[in-house]
Amino acid sequence: MKEMFMTEQPYTPVPDDGSGNAPKGGFWRSRSGLSLIVALALGGLLLGYEHRVHILGSGWLIYLPLLICVGMHFFMHGDRGGHGGRKGGSGQR
Repeated sequence: MKEMFMTEQPYTPVPDDGSGNAPKGGFWRSRSGLSLIVALALGGLLLGYEHRVHILGSGWLIYLPLLICVGMHFFMHGDRGGHGGRKGGSGQR
């Protein structure tokens, strides 16, 4: 008698174009996406250079380290969930 578990998923093949290479990346890894990233970065640098007096003279620059810490905390958790990092066990209450 074969037991069926609810965690089993049916096999879904990865689409292939026939060349033996599975599709990778997406728009951001394509030539157009990389060109857009470079153009946006260059535009941001030029905009920052032109407005450097306003940026450095404003009071919000003092809060930049705090914003960096919050941003790192938000993005560094990734898909691991919240604090603790343990799933199950006696660590949860």
